[in-house]
Amino acid sequence: MEISEIKIGTEITVEKIMTEELINLFSEISNDKNPIHLDNEFAKKSRYKKRLCYGMLAASLFSGIFGTKLPGSGCVYKSQSLKFLRPIHIDDLLFATVVVKELDIKKKIVKFDTFCKVNNKKVISGSSEIFIP
Repeated sequence: MEISEIKIGTEITVEKIMTEELINLFSEISNDKNPIHLDNEFAKKSRYKKRLCYGMLAASLFSGIFGTKLPGSGCVYKSQSLKFLRPIHIDDLLFATVVVKELDIKKKIVKFDTFCKVNNKKVISGSSEIFIP
């Protein structure tokens, strides 16, 4: 997508169930073996009482939106900020959303608000900057 085709306020949302299989795959990819994500007994004794989805796994859905939907093929991340607001649990249905916030036509940069929701509550918020080819 050309930067001239992008409009402030444009919003894209994708949904994904955060399955145990995804959590296990992310553990292997990231080499993060934190038991809060992988061990039921450990998690039961934690403040969350059950295993958590990796926040970075959930936030990685933004990358999929950027690379395939908005702005699409050929774009490259410049930056991403994240705040983890609430826990995400196994089998939660997660909605990841990006919203166009600013356009810099000259530098070919698009700025986005990014957030994820579970049960209509924000669990992650942030912002990103994307280079357009």
